[in-house]
Amino acid sequence: MAEEKDTGTRGGVFGELCAEFAGTMILILFGCGVVAQVVAAGALTKPPGALGDHDSIAWGWGLGVTLGVYVAARLSGAHINPAVTLSLAVFKGFPWRKVLPYTVAQTLGAFVAALLVRWNYTEVLAAADPRHTFKTQFVFSTLPGNGVLPVSEWGALRDQIIGTAILVLLIFALTDLLNDPPKANMAPFIIGLVVVAIGMAWGADAGYAINPARDFGPRLASFITGYHTAWRDQYGNFYFWVPIVGPLVGGLVGAALYKVLVSRFLPLAGPQEVGRIPAPEGPES
Repeated sequence: MAEEKDTGTRGGVFGELCAEFAGTMILILFGCGVVAQVVAAGALTKPPGALGDHDSIAWGWGLGVTLGVYVAARLSGAHINPAVTLSLAVFKGFPWRKVLPYTVAQTLGAFVAALLVRWNYTEVLAAADPRHTFKTQFVFSTLPGNGVLPVSEWGALRDQIIGTAILVLLIFALTDLLNDPPKANMAPFIIGLVVVAIGMAWGADAGYAINPARDFGPRLASFITGYHTAWRDQYGNFYFWVPIVGPLVGGLVGAALYKVLVSRFLPLAGPQEVGRIPAPEGPES
């Protein structure tokens, strides 16, 4: 989830798109997979919850992010999230011509991964929810209040803006070489922990999609495989736009906050004041 660099890798833009596809696919395989295990399979076990709980889901999504970033980082920067891609284009100079292709690749990766989860858990989903209703719909896509709490689509939109702002602000901080980024290639692991923390602190109101591809790709996959109410929420309102618009807006808010509050005050690379953490040394050092 870093800025684009001239890495000298083979494949050009096509290779970058393949990496975004693969990284997002890994994210969803673990993310939707853990929800299927906890929600659907867990409902059939005794005692209920024997296969995991909310914390299992938060850790599954966080580790999915970490592993997806490790898969794609060398080739594409591992955005694996259209909100990150858009924010990098607006604030970090990522090429605008790549924004739509990256978004498509991310969404396709999420779609294919969700189909695999749907296929693998076919029998379990059918046993837990024969009519394929909201009871197991949120294995694949989010709902306001996770389908049970009294949260409207507008409350969920607010939640998605705030949650994604937190995510992108922290991604910018953790990948800014002029700040104090994690060393020894630990940034993907720390970014995964950010997602775990968001899930634990901001997961109740809207299921912390915080990623348009993560929600829309699996939502489409569930729709074409029997979840005919996939585009609506439990109130009957069209809801699919909330986890798209909210994260895109929230990502820009988070990136803007980082620029205004932190990055414009960071010292440039070079000799540092005594007692301050040094900036990364350039190639000429």
